[in-house]
Amino acid sequence: MALTAKLELRQGQQLVMTPQLQQAIRLLQLSNLELGQFVESELERNPLLEMDETPDAHSKAEREPEAEHPSERNERTSDDEWLDLGKPVAESDGGLDGEYEGGFPDTGATPSGQDGGDSGWANVRQRTNSFSGDDINPEAFVSSEPSLRDHLSEQLPLAVHDHVERLIGQHLIDMVDEAGYLHADLEQLAIKLGAPLGMVERVLETLQTLDPPGVFARSLAECLALQLKDQNRYDPQIAALLDNLGLLASHNLPALRKAIGADMSEITEMIEEIKHLNPKPGLKFGSVQLQPVVPDVLVRQAADGSWLIELNSDTLPRVLVNRTYFAQVNKTTRTEKDKGYLLECLQTANWLVKSLDQRARTILKVAEEIVRQQDGFFTYGVQHLRPLNLKTVADAISMHESTVSRVTSNKYMATPRGIFELKYFFTSAIQSAGEGEAHSSEAVRHRIKQMIDGESVKSILSDDKLVEKLKAEGIDIARRTVAKYREAMRIPSSVQRRREKQLAERIAR
Repeated sequence: MALTAKLELRQGQQLVMTPQLQQAIRLLQLSNLELGQFVESELERNPLLEMDETPDAHSKAEREPEAEHPSERNERTSDDEWLDLGKPVAESDGGLDGEYEGGFPDTGATPSGQDGGDSGWANVRQRTNSFSGDDINPEAFVSSEPSLRDHLSEQLPLAVHDHVERLIGQHLIDMVDEAGYLHADLEQLAIKLGAPLGMVERVLETLQTLDPPGVFARSLAECLALQLKDQNRYDPQIAALLDNLGLLASHNLPALRKAIGADMSEITEMIEEIKHLNPKPGLKFGSVQLQPVVPDVLVRQAADGSWLIELNSDTLPRVLVNRTYFAQVNKTTRTEKDKGYLLECLQTANWLVKSLDQRARTILKVAEEIVRQQDGFFTYGVQHLRPLNLKTVADAISMHESTVSRVTSNKYMATPRGIFELKYFFTSAIQSAGEGEAHSSEAVRHRIKQMIDGESVKSILSDDKLVEKLKAEGIDIARRTVAKYREAMRIPSSVQRRREKQLAERIAR
Protein backbone atom coordinates (compact mmCIF):
# COMPACT_ATOMS: atom_id res chain seq x y z
CA MET A 1 0.00 0.00 0.00
CA ALA A 2 1.56 3.28 -1.10
CA LEU A 3 1.54 6.36 1.11
CA THR A 4 0.22 9.51 -0.55
CA ALA A 5 -0.06 13.10 0.64
CA LYS A 6 -3.32 14.97 0.27
CA LEU A 7 -5.00 18.14 1.55
CA GLU A 8 -8.22 18.09 3.57
CA LEU A 9 -10.44 21.00 4.58
CA ARG A 10 -12.26 20.54 7.88
CA GLN A 11 -14.64 22.86 9.64
CA GLY A 12 -14.84 22.87 13.42
CA GLN A 13 -15.34 24.99 16.52
CA GLN A 14 -12.94 25.52 19.39
CA LEU A 15 -12.54 27.82 22.35
CA VAL A 16 -9.75 30.35 21.87
CA MET A 17 -8.68 32.18 25.04
CA THR A 18 -7.57 35.56 23.78
CA PRO A 19 -5.82 37.90 26.21
CA GLN A 20 -8.91 40.11 26.29
CA LEU A 21 -11.15 37.15 27.14
CA GLN A 22 -8.76 36.03 29.87
CA GLN A 23 -8.90 39.53 31.36
CA ALA A 24 -12.70 39.50 31.30
CA ILE A 25 -12.75 36.14 33.09
CA ARG A 26 -10.35 37.43 35.76
CA LEU A 27 -12.53 40.48 36.34
CA LEU A 28 -15.53 38.25 37.01
CA GLN A 29 -14.01 36.59 40.05
CA LEU A 30 -12.45 39.70 41.58
CA SER A 31 -14.03 41.17 44.71
CA ASN A 32 -14.97 44.86 44.73
CA LEU A 33 -11.73 45.75 46.58
CA GLU A 34 -9.57 43.77 44.16
CA LEU A 35 -11.45 45.27 41.22
CA GLY A 36 -10.78 48.78 42.51
CA GLN A 37 -7.06 48.04 42.81
CA PHE A 38 -6.98 46.58 39.30
CA VAL A 39 -8.74 49.61 37.80
CA GLU A 40 -6.37 51.96 39.64
CA SER A 41 -3.38 50.17 38.12
CA GLU A 42 -4.94 50.38 34.65
CA LEU A 43 -5.59 54.11 35.10
CA GLU A 44 -1.91 54.66 35.90
CA ARG A 45 -0.74 52.57 32.94
CA ASN A 46 -3.14 53.70 30.20
CA PRO A 47 -3.18 57.45 29.37
CA LEU A 48 -6.53 57.16 27.54
CA LEU A 49 -8.40 55.93 30.61
CA GLU A 50 -9.86 58.21 33.24
CA MET A 51 -12.20 57.82 36.19
CA ASP A 52 -15.65 59.33 35.71
CA GLU A 53 -16.27 61.19 38.98
CA THR A 54 -19.17 63.25 37.60
CA PRO A 55 -21.95 60.89 36.53
CA ASP A 56 -23.72 63.54 34.44
CA ALA A 57 -25.01 62.57 31.04
CA HIS A 58 -23.11 65.35 29.26
CA SER A 59 -19.73 64.01 30.45
CA LYS A 60 -19.84 61.33 27.76
CA ALA A 61 -20.76 63.80 25.04
CA GLU A 62 -17.71 65.90 25.82
CA ARG A 63 -15.43 62.96 25.08
CA GLU A 64 -16.98 61.91 21.76
CA PRO A 65 -14.79 62.53 18.68
CA GLU A 66 -16.16 64.07 15.54
CA ALA A 67 -15.55 60.92 13.51
CA GLU A 68 -15.15 57.30 14.45
CA HIS A 69 -11.63 55.94 14.13
CA PRO A 70 -11.28 53.29 11.36
CA SER A 71 -9.69 50.81 13.79
CA GLU A 72 -12.90 50.78 15.80
CA ARG A 73 -15.15 49.59 12.96
CA ASN A 74 -14.42 45.90 13.41
CA GLU A 75 -17.05 43.23 13.55
CA ARG A 76 -18.89 43.10 16.88
CA THR A 77 -19.49 40.02 18.94
CA SER A 78 -22.62 39.19 20.92
CA ASP A 79 -22.43 40.39 24.53
CA ASP A 80 -23.98 37.15 25.76
CA GLU A 81 -21.59 34.88 23.83
CA TRP A 82 -18.11 36.39 24.15
CA LEU A 83 -17.95 35.82 27.91
CA ASP A 84 -19.87 32.56 28.34
CA LEU A 85 -17.38 29.71 28.55
CA GLY A 86 -20.10 27.17 27.78
CA LYS A 87 -20.18 28.20 24.10
CA PRO A 88 -17.35 28.07 21.53
CA VAL A 89 -15.83 31.42 20.76
CA ALA A 90 -14.29 32.14 17.38
CA GLU A 91 -10.79 33.54 17.27
CA SER A 92 -10.81 37.31 17.55
CA ASP A 93 -8.58 39.69 15.65
CA GLY A 94 -8.45 42.10 18.58
CA GLY A 95 -11.13 44.45 17.20
CA LEU A 96 -13.34 46.24 19.65
CA ASP A 97 -16.61 48.03 19.67
CA GLY A 98 -15.68 51.60 18.90
CA GLU A 99 -19.06 53.09 19.75
CA TYR A 100 -18.97 51.64 23.24
CA GLU A 101 -18.06 54.44 25.61
CA GLY A 102 -19.91 54.30 28.91
CA GLY A 103 -19.04 52.22 31.92
CA PHE A 104 -22.58 51.78 33.21
CA PRO A 105 -25.99 53.39 32.71
CA ASP A 106 -26.23 56.75 34.31
CA THR A 107 -28.30 56.61 37.47
CA GLY A 108 -28.51 60.35 37.98
CA ALA A 109 -27.20 60.03 41.54
CA THR A 110 -24.71 62.56 42.82
CA PRO A 111 -21.73 61.27 44.79
CA SER A 112 -21.56 62.10 48.45
CA GLY A 113 -20.10 65.47 49.11
CA GLN A 114 -20.75 66.87 45.59
CA ASP A 115 -23.50 69.33 44.79
CA GLY A 116 -22.65 69.95 41.15
CA GLY A 117 -21.50 73.52 41.79
CA ASP A 118 -18.44 75.45 42.90
CA SER A 119 -19.87 76.91 46.10
CA GLY A 120 -18.25 74.24 48.25
CA TRP A 121 -14.83 74.89 46.72
CA ALA A 122 -15.30 78.65 47.20
CA ASN A 123 -15.95 78.13 50.90
CA VAL A 124 -12.86 75.97 51.18
CA ARG A 125 -10.74 78.65 49.49
CA GLN A 126 -12.08 81.33 51.82
CA ARG A 127 -11.31 79.28 54.92
CA THR A 128 -7.88 78.32 53.63
CA ASN A 129 -6.90 81.91 52.89
CA SER A 130 -7.67 82.94 56.46
CA PHE A 131 -4.77 80.84 57.78
CA SER A 132 -1.09 80.76 57.08
CA GLY A 133 -0.33 77.64 55.08
CA ASP A 134 3.13 77.30 56.65
CA ASP A 135 1.77 77.16 60.21
CA ILE A 136 -1.07 74.67 59.72
CA ASN A 137 -0.53 70.93 59.73
CA PRO A 138 -3.76 69.10 58.80
CA GLU A 139 -2.51 65.90 60.43
CA ALA A 140 -2.50 67.67 63.79
CA PHE A 141 -6.29 67.77 63.73
CA VAL A 142 -6.74 64.07 62.99
CA SER A 143 -7.65 62.10 66.10
CA SER A 144 -6.77 58.43 66.45
CA GLU A 145 -7.49 55.79 69.05
CA PRO A 146 -4.40 55.06 71.20
CA SER A 147 -3.01 51.56 70.80
CA LEU A 148 -2.18 49.21 73.65
CA ARG A 149 1.52 49.69 72.94
CA ASP A 150 1.18 53.50 73.25
CA HIS A 151 -0.80 53.15 76.47
CA LEU A 152 1.80 50.88 78.06
CA SER A 153 4.74 52.98 76.83
CA GLU A 154 3.27 56.06 78.55
CA GLN A 155 3.19 54.20 81.89
CA LEU A 156 6.66 52.68 81.57
CA PRO A 157 8.69 55.73 82.80
CA LEU A 158 6.44 55.98 85.88
CA ALA A 159 6.78 52.32 86.83
CA VAL A 160 10.43 51.60 85.89
CA HIS A 161 13.10 54.14 86.81
CA ASP A 162 16.34 52.32 86.02
CA HIS A 163 17.55 53.07 82.49
CA VAL A 164 18.59 49.48 81.70
CA GLU A 165 15.38 48.00 83.08
CA ARG A 166 13.41 50.54 81.08
CA LEU A 167 15.03 49.27 77.87
CA ILE A 168 14.04 45.72 78.81
CA GLY A 169 10.51 46.91 79.60
CA GLN A 170 10.15 48.60 76.22
CA HIS A 171 11.28 45.42 74.51
CA LEU A 172 8.65 43.43 76.44
CA ILE A 173 5.99 45.99 75.47
CA ASP A 174 6.87 45.52 71.81
CA MET A 175 6.34 41.76 72.19
CA VAL A 176 2.82 42.00 73.67
CA ASP A 177 0.04 41.00 71.24
CA GLU A 178 -3.14 43.02 70.77
CA ALA A 179 -5.00 40.91 73.37
CA GLY A 180 -2.41 41.83 76.02
CA TYR A 181 -0.56 38.50 76.22
CA LEU A 182 3.21 37.99 76.22
CA HIS A 183 4.35 35.00 74.17
CA ALA A 184 8.04 34.83 74.95
CA ASP A 185 10.57 32.55 76.62
CA LEU A 186 12.21 34.69 79.32
CA GLU A 187 15.43 32.65 79.34
CA GLN A 188 15.97 33.09 75.60
CA LEU A 189 14.97 36.74 75.88
CA ALA A 190 17.55 37.29 78.64
CA ILE A 191 20.26 35.70 76.49
CA LYS A 192 19.21 37.81 73.51
CA LEU A 193 19.31 41.04 75.51
CA GLY A 194 22.44 40.08 77.42
CA ALA A 195 20.72 40.74 80.76
CA PRO A 196 20.40 38.56 83.87
CA LEU A 197 17.27 36.41 83.94
CA GLY A 198 16.39 37.77 87.39
CA MET A 199 16.34 41.32 86.03
CA VAL A 200 14.03 40.35 83.16
CA GLU A 201 11.66 38.58 85.56
CA ARG A 202 11.71 41.59 87.90
CA VAL A 203 10.84 43.97 85.06
CA LEU A 204 8.04 41.68 83.88
CA GLU A 205 6.61 41.52 87.40
CA THR A 206 6.54 45.32 87.47
CA LEU A 207 4.92 45.56 84.04
CA GLN A 208 2.18 43.16 85.11
CA THR A 209 0.93 45.86 87.51
CA LEU A 210 0.26 48.31 84.69
CA ASP A 211 -3.15 49.24 83.33
CA PRO A 212 -5.21 47.44 82.10
CA PRO A 213 -5.05 44.68 84.74
CA GLY A 214 -4.12 41.33 83.22
CA VAL A 215 -1.62 42.50 80.61
CA PHE A 216 1.74 40.75 80.13
CA ALA A 217 0.17 37.42 81.13
CA ARG A 218 1.60 34.29 79.55
CA SER A 219 -1.53 32.18 79.96
CA LEU A 220 -5.24 32.61 80.60
CA ALA A 221 -4.87 31.49 84.21
CA GLU A 222 -2.15 34.09 84.83
CA CYS A 223 -4.26 36.80 83.15
CA LEU A 224 -7.23 36.07 85.42
CA ALA A 225 -4.94 35.85 88.48
CA LEU A 226 -3.46 39.31 87.76
CA GLN A 227 -6.93 40.82 87.58
CA LEU A 228 -8.00 39.14 90.82
CA LYS A 229 -4.85 40.42 92.53
CA ASP A 230 -5.67 43.93 91.31
CA GLN A 231 -9.11 43.56 92.96
CA ASN A 232 -7.57 42.03 96.11
CA ARG A 233 -9.66 38.88 95.56
CA TYR A 234 -6.83 36.40 95.02
CA ASP A 235 -6.71 33.65 97.66
CA PRO A 236 -5.48 30.01 97.78
CA GLN A 237 -8.87 28.56 96.86
CA ILE A 238 -9.36 30.63 93.74
CA ALA A 239 -5.69 30.00 92.86
CA ALA A 240 -6.46 26.27 92.97
CA LEU A 241 -9.47 26.86 90.75
CA LEU A 242 -7.30 28.68 88.18
CA ASP A 243 -4.84 25.78 88.24
CA ASN A 244 -7.71 23.51 87.20
CA LEU A 245 -9.32 25.58 84.46
CA GLY A 246 -9.44 22.48 82.25
CA LEU A 247 -11.90 20.83 84.63
CA LEU A 248 -13.98 24.01 84.68
CA ALA A 249 -13.99 24.21 80.88
CA SER A 250 -15.25 20.62 80.62
CA HIS A 251 -17.83 21.32 83.40
CA ASN A 252 -16.53 18.37 85.42
CA LEU A 253 -17.76 19.80 88.72
CA PRO A 254 -17.24 16.69 90.90
CA ALA A 255 -13.55 16.49 89.92
CA LEU A 256 -13.18 20.25 90.32
CA ARG A 257 -14.68 20.19 93.81
CA LYS A 258 -12.33 17.36 94.81
CA ALA A 259 -9.27 19.17 93.40
CA ILE A 260 -10.05 22.46 95.15
CA GLY A 261 -11.42 21.09 98.40
CA ALA A 262 -14.40 23.46 98.51
CA ASP A 263 -18.13 22.94 98.61
CA MET A 264 -20.43 23.67 95.70
CA SER A 265 -21.60 27.06 96.95
CA GLU A 266 -18.02 28.36 97.19
CA ILE A 267 -17.18 27.03 93.72
CA THR A 268 -20.29 28.71 92.30
CA GLU A 269 -19.28 32.02 93.90
CA MET A 270 -15.74 31.82 92.49
CA ILE A 271 -17.04 30.95 89.02
CA GLU A 272 -19.30 33.99 89.15
CA GLU A 273 -16.27 36.18 89.97
CA ILE A 274 -14.27 34.74 87.08
CA LYS A 275 -17.13 35.39 84.65
CA HIS A 276 -16.81 39.12 85.34
CA LEU A 277 -13.10 39.20 84.38
CA ASN A 278 -11.76 40.08 80.95
CA PRO A 279 -9.82 37.23 79.28
CA LYS A 280 -8.38 39.62 76.65
CA PRO A 281 -7.79 42.94 78.39
CA GLY A 282 -5.79 44.49 75.54
CA LEU A 283 -8.63 44.43 73.03
CA LYS A 284 -10.32 47.50 74.50
CA PHE A 285 -7.54 49.59 72.98
CA GLY A 286 -6.91 50.33 69.33
CA SER A 287 -6.63 47.02 67.50
CA VAL A 288 -6.56 45.88 63.91
CA GLN A 289 -9.64 47.19 62.15
CA LEU A 290 -11.45 44.66 60.02
CA GLN A 291 -12.55 45.76 56.58
CA PRO A 292 -16.36 45.89 56.52
CA VAL A 293 -18.14 43.88 53.87
CA VAL A 294 -19.45 46.06 51.04
CA PRO A 295 -22.32 44.33 49.23
CA ASP A 296 -22.20 44.09 45.45
CA VAL A 297 -25.97 43.58 45.07
CA LEU A 298 -28.84 45.28 46.91
CA VAL A 299 -32.18 43.49 47.38
CA ARG A 300 -35.30 45.18 48.75
CA GLN A 301 -38.98 44.45 48.73
CA ALA A 302 -41.30 46.40 46.47
CA ALA A 303 -44.78 47.63 47.38
CA ASP A 304 -46.43 44.73 45.55
CA GLY A 305 -44.39 42.12 47.47
CA SER A 306 -41.90 41.41 44.68
CA TRP A 307 -38.16 41.82 45.08
CA LEU A 308 -36.14 44.63 43.53
CA ILE A 309 -32.53 43.75 42.69
CA GLU A 310 -29.95 46.37 41.79
CA LEU A 311 -26.19 46.70 41.74
CA ASN A 312 -24.44 48.71 44.41
CA SER A 313 -23.12 51.67 42.42
CA ASP A 314 -20.46 52.34 45.08
CA THR A 315 -18.64 49.15 44.04
CA LEU A 316 -18.76 49.86 40.31
CA PRO A 317 -15.79 51.87 38.98
CA ARG A 318 -16.93 54.34 36.33
CA VAL A 319 -14.16 54.29 33.74
CA LEU A 320 -14.29 56.29 30.51
CA VAL A 321 -12.12 56.43 27.38
CA ASN A 322 -10.89 59.93 26.61
CA ARG A 323 -11.32 59.94 22.84
CA THR A 324 -10.67 63.67 22.54
CA TYR A 325 -7.18 63.16 23.92
CA PHE A 326 -6.68 60.21 21.56
CA ALA A 327 -7.66 62.33 18.55
CA GLN A 328 -5.28 65.13 19.59
CA VAL A 329 -2.30 62.85 20.15
CA ASN A 330 -3.01 60.79 17.04
CA LYS A 331 -2.68 63.92 14.85
CA THR A 332 0.83 64.63 16.15
CA THR A 333 2.10 61.04 16.08
CA ARG A 334 4.73 60.42 13.42
CA THR A 335 6.42 57.03 13.91
CA GLU A 336 4.72 53.68 13.41
CA LYS A 337 5.87 52.58 16.85
CA ASP A 338 4.09 55.47 18.55
CA LYS A 339 0.96 54.92 16.48
CA GLY A 340 0.97 51.22 17.37
CA TYR A 341 1.32 52.03 21.08
CA LEU A 342 -1.51 54.59 20.92
CA LEU A 343 -3.79 52.16 19.10
CA GLU A 344 -3.00 49.42 21.62
CA CYS A 345 -3.92 51.78 24.47
CA LEU A 346 -7.22 52.58 22.78
CA GLN A 347 -8.08 48.92 22.26
CA THR A 348 -7.13 48.02 25.83
CA ALA A 349 -9.18 50.90 27.22
CA ASN A 350 -12.24 50.00 25.15
CA TRP A 351 -12.03 46.37 26.16
CA LEU A 352 -11.69 47.23 29.85
CA VAL A 353 -14.78 49.43 29.74
CA LYS A 354 -16.73 46.72 27.96
CA SER A 355 -15.45 44.04 30.38
CA LEU A 356 -16.54 46.09 33.39
CA ASP A 357 -19.99 46.55 31.91
CA GLN A 358 -20.31 42.87 31.06
CA ARG A 359 -19.16 41.94 34.57
CA ALA A 360 -21.82 44.16 36.12
CA ARG A 361 -24.61 42.79 33.92
CA THR A 362 -23.53 39.20 34.54
CA ILE A 363 -23.53 39.69 38.33
CA LEU A 364 -26.99 41.24 38.14
CA LYS A 365 -28.32 38.41 35.99
CA VAL A 366 -27.02 35.75 38.39
CA ALA A 367 -28.32 37.64 41.43
CA GLU A 368 -31.78 37.95 39.90
CA GLU A 369 -31.94 34.20 39.31
CA ILE A 370 -30.75 33.46 42.86
CA VAL A 371 -33.49 35.68 44.29
CA ARG A 372 -36.06 33.99 42.05
CA GLN A 373 -34.93 30.51 43.13
CA GLN A 374 -34.72 31.41 46.84
CA ASP A 375 -37.87 33.51 47.08
CA GLY A 376 -38.98 31.50 50.14
CA PHE A 377 -35.84 32.46 52.04
CA PHE A 378 -36.31 36.18 51.44
CA THR A 379 -40.00 36.01 52.36
CA TYR A 380 -40.09 33.55 55.27
CA GLY A 381 -36.54 32.93 56.46
CA VAL A 382 -33.75 30.37 56.44
CA GLN A 383 -36.08 27.41 57.05
CA HIS A 384 -37.42 27.89 53.53
CA LEU A 385 -33.99 27.88 51.86
CA ARG A 386 -34.15 25.52 48.90
CA PRO A 387 -31.41 23.17 47.67
CA LEU A 388 -29.61 24.93 44.82
CA ASN A 389 -26.55 24.20 42.71
CA LEU A 390 -24.59 26.07 40.07
CA LYS A 391 -26.02 24.04 37.20
CA THR A 392 -29.60 25.04 38.02
CA VAL A 393 -28.73 28.73 37.88
CA ALA A 394 -26.48 28.32 34.85
CA ASP A 395 -29.17 26.52 32.85
CA ALA A 396 -31.81 29.12 33.78
CA ILE A 397 -29.73 32.06 32.50
CA SER A 398 -28.04 30.17 29.63
CA MET A 399 -24.51 30.39 31.00
CA HIS A 400 -21.82 27.90 31.89
CA GLU A 401 -21.37 26.64 35.47
CA SER A 402 -17.81 27.99 35.59
CA THR A 403 -19.10 31.48 34.77
CA VAL A 404 -21.66 31.32 37.59
CA SER A 405 -18.99 29.99 39.94
CA ARG A 406 -16.70 32.94 39.17
CA VAL A 407 -19.55 35.44 39.57
CA THR A 408 -20.51 34.11 43.02
CA SER A 409 -16.94 34.15 44.37
CA ASN A 410 -16.26 37.01 46.81
CA LYS A 411 -19.58 38.73 45.98
CA TYR A 412 -22.08 39.75 48.64
CA MET A 413 -25.79 40.52 48.63
CA ALA A 414 -27.47 42.93 51.06
CA THR A 415 -30.98 41.77 51.91
CA PRO A 416 -33.58 42.66 54.56
CA ARG A 417 -32.32 39.56 56.44
CA GLY A 418 -28.67 40.62 56.40
CA ILE A 419 -25.62 40.49 54.14
CA PHE A 420 -24.85 37.10 52.62
CA GLU A 421 -22.21 35.83 50.24
CA LEU A 422 -23.76 34.68 46.98
CA LYS A 423 -22.37 31.19 47.57
CA TYR A 424 -24.45 31.00 50.76
CA PHE A 425 -27.56 30.36 48.67
CA PHE A 426 -26.04 27.26 47.03
CA THR A 427 -26.67 24.38 49.43
CA SER A 428 -26.76 20.62 49.08
CA ALA A 429 -30.02 18.67 49.24
CA ILE A 430 -31.20 16.34 52.01
CA GLN A 431 -33.91 13.93 50.92
CA SER A 432 -37.37 14.09 52.36
CA ALA A 433 -38.63 11.20 54.48
CA GLY A 434 -41.83 11.11 52.41
CA GLU A 435 -42.70 12.23 48.92
CA GLY A 436 -42.10 15.93 49.57
CA GLU A 437 -39.38 18.15 48.20
CA ALA A 438 -35.77 17.83 49.31
CA HIS A 439 -34.55 20.06 52.13
CA SER A 440 -31.61 22.46 52.07
CA SER A 441 -28.70 21.50 54.30
CA GLU A 442 -28.54 25.07 55.61
CA ALA A 443 -32.22 24.94 56.57
CA VAL A 444 -31.62 21.62 58.38
CA ARG A 445 -28.69 23.16 60.29
CA HIS A 446 -30.93 26.03 61.34
CA ARG A 447 -33.61 23.59 62.52
CA ILE A 448 -31.07 21.61 64.57
CA LYS A 449 -29.89 24.82 66.24
CA GLN A 450 -33.48 25.82 66.98
CA MET A 451 -34.15 22.48 68.69
CA ILE A 452 -30.99 22.70 70.80
CA ASP A 453 -31.69 26.32 71.79
CA GLY A 454 -35.10 25.25 73.05
CA GLU A 455 -33.72 22.56 75.39
CA SER A 456 -34.22 22.55 79.14
CA VAL A 457 -32.06 20.92 81.81
CA LYS A 458 -34.43 17.94 82.03
CA SER A 459 -34.81 17.43 78.26
CA ILE A 460 -31.38 17.54 76.61
CA LEU A 461 -31.57 16.17 73.07
CA SER A 462 -28.97 13.61 72.04
CA ASP A 463 -28.02 13.19 68.39
CA ASP A 464 -30.35 10.17 68.16
CA LYS A 465 -33.24 12.22 69.55
CA LEU A 466 -32.52 14.98 67.04
CA VAL A 467 -32.64 12.43 64.22
CA GLU A 468 -36.02 11.16 65.46
CA LYS A 469 -37.48 14.66 65.63
CA LEU A 470 -36.16 15.59 62.18
CA LYS A 471 -37.56 12.41 60.63
CA ALA A 472 -40.90 13.22 62.26
CA GLU A 473 -40.77 16.55 60.40
CA GLY A 474 -40.10 14.76 57.11
CA ILE A 475 -36.30 15.15 56.98
CA ASP A 476 -34.44 11.92 56.24
CA ILE A 477 -31.02 12.39 57.81
CA ALA A 478 -28.39 10.14 59.34
CA ARG A 479 -27.04 10.47 62.88
CA ARG A 480 -23.48 11.10 61.68
CA THR A 481 -24.76 13.97 59.53
CA VAL A 482 -26.49 15.52 62.56
CA ALA A 483 -23.26 15.19 64.55
CA LYS A 484 -21.27 16.78 61.69
CA TYR A 485 -23.66 19.74 61.44
CA ARG A 486 -23.66 20.20 65.23
CA GLU A 487 -19.87 20.21 65.42
CA ALA A 488 -19.66 22.63 62.46
CA MET A 489 -21.86 25.06 64.44
CA ARG A 490 -19.56 24.53 67.48
CA ILE A 491 -22.37 23.11 69.58
CA PRO A 492 -21.07 20.74 72.29
CA SER A 493 -22.39 17.22 72.85
CA SER A 494 -25.52 16.50 74.85
CA VAL A 495 -23.44 15.46 77.90
CA GLN A 496 -21.50 18.72 77.93
CA ARG A 497 -24.65 20.78 77.31
CA ARG A 498 -26.32 19.12 80.30
CA ARG A 499 -23.35 20.03 82.52
CA GLU A 500 -23.40 23.64 81.27
CA LYS A 501 -27.11 24.07 81.93
CA GLN A 502 -26.82 22.48 85.39
CA LEU A 503 -23.97 24.82 86.27
CA ALA A 504 -25.86 27.86 84.96
CA GLU A 505 -28.90 26.83 87.01
CA ARG A 506 -26.82 26.55 90.19
CA ILE A 507 -25.21 29.93 89.59
CA ALA A 508 -28.62 31.49 89.01
CA ARG A 509 -29.77 30.26 92.43
